[in-house]
Amino acid sequence: MDTADQEKQSSEIEPTTEELHTLQHISDHIPLTAWMIILCLLCGSFAFYGVSGPFQNYIQFPVPGSNGTQPGALNRGHQTATLLTTLFSFFCNIIPIVGAIVADQFWGKYRTIFISCIIYSVGLSVLVVSSIPASINAGTALPGLIVAMIIIGMGTGGVQSNAISLMGEQYTRKTPIVKETKGKKKIVHPQVTIQSLFNWLYWAMNLASLSSLLTTNVEKYHSFWLAYLIPLIVFMGAIIVLLVGRQRYIRAPPNGSLLIQAFRVIKIAFRLRWKLGKQDHIKHILDYAKQAQTSDETTETNEKMNEFIDDLKQAMHACRVFAFYPFYWICYNQMNNNLTSQAAQMNVGLLPNDILQNIDPLVLIIFIPIFEKVIYPLLRRLNINFKPILRITCGFIVASLAMAWTAIVQHLIYSTGPNYSFTPQPCSTCQKFNNITVAWQIPSYFLIAISEIFASITGLEYAFTHAPPSMKSIVMSFFLFTSAIGSALNFALIPVTVDPKLLWMYTSLSIVAFIIGIIFYVTFRNDDIDRNRVAPEETLANPPIRADI
Repeated sequence: MDTADQEKQSSEIEPTTEELHTLQHISDHIPLTAWMIILCLLCGSFAFYGVSGPFQNYIQFPVPGSNGTQPGALNRGHQTATLLTTLFSFFCNIIPIVGAIVADQFWGKYRTIFISCIIYSVGLSVLVVSSIPASINAGTALPGLIVAMIIIGMGTGGVQSNAISLMGEQYTRKTPIVKETKGKKKIVHPQVTIQSLFNWLYWAMNLASLSSLLTTNVEKYHSFWLAYLIPLIVFMGAIIVLLVGRQRYIRAPPNGSLLIQAFRVIKIAFRLRWKLGKQDHIKHILDYAKQAQTSDETTETNEKMNEFIDDLKQAMHACRVFAFYPFYWICYNQMNNNLTSQAAQMNVGLLPNDILQNIDPLVLIIFIPIFEKVIYPLLRRLNINFKPILRITCGFIVASLAMAWTAIVQHLIYSTGPNYSFTPQPCSTCQKFNNITVAWQIPSYFLIAISEIFASITGLEYAFTHAPPSMKSIVMSFFLFTSAIGSALNFALIPVTVDPKLLWMYTSLSIVAFIIGIIFYVTFRNDDIDRNRVAPEETLANPPIRADI
């Protein structure tokens, strides 16, 4: 914060307790640097979804012949396509932990983001070059794709784990003030401003995720290399924005990684638990780490360590709901690979088979405001207490319904000619899809999006409102880690991603999601969510960011 801002804030009037409870709370002016970082993240999301949207077709199908309408390049089949896209998702969700550690321990957020963007652009360039017809004909497209996935994943990890935090740091006001607007006194509240800032970010990233609408059509009607070149060009905007604002961004210096410190505390706690055995006076396993403190340390140092351990205990308690989420992500991830392959077995008409995945962000863009402004307020007026645990449970149940509907669609595909169960595979000159419209898939994507509103958004709200302020970044890392575990569990499904086993895979996922949802509710139903201990604005100050962005 510069001297002018300090003088301005020192002359401002803080509200009384009565004014805090009676006056309307409004958002402050959002700094230009925050908007610039939102623009940077928009370019990143455009690139990520723009290139990952065509991946399944690119890997699964061959280069179309004179009578072929299905876009493809590598001809590696359904299983290999699902394996590689699942690996990519896993890698992109595990690397942000490394990115956060590098930024906090060594480079700082801005430098980490900038270097990661350079790495990201190199990965996109490798993808473009390896997808040109000459590379495909020479057999270098698959190695090029794998190398590109690794490099893009590394770049994504550095950007994803730090850009959101850097954006939040651009707004420096900490306390509310009284401001007169149009003859009325109002409270300019930092939490409302942060809420507005993150809401803009969330909308921008969901809008950017619609980039696959463009790239999947380019893939179908022109080429894969052009479909990948467009995201590369747009991504250059992120690097330009970072360079233009390099002297203006507020940058916090690296001061040590909380994740490294947390891992160290957990390691010490488990080691002492093993060494000392169970101690009746120690109620939590992390409290064993307090036994490692010595008289050589100052009282202040010991108190800080005890405070850190207590905060870590509270964060872990808040994150315990995440233990069930890998099973949710297994269902969610089906739309990134297997549902695309399912659409290829149906009559898509003039549409690309991988375009329907865009229904998910479209539903989110439309229905999140409906839930926040209409459905939830209506339930409150009817005195229906739709608590977070119940909402998360509904998320699992709706995900179960999505998989059940997908199983029904797969049954209809297998029951319709000319290929029926797709065993054996149709001949090279035969019609490669069955006579059933792809519109049957729409409810699957719609239900997955609604489940995301219930499960993903509410899960993060629950964890953030229960985690101590110093641990919110660790909570985000844990949440991303559950998505990575979900991707890892998807590897177990690879052997059954073949016809006609797909029907039973979707059916099994539906049953598992339903059972897990019931177990989740039984486990946490007695949790008392004390909504009064945080301001209403704070519960929305950190809205969810999709795990695969």
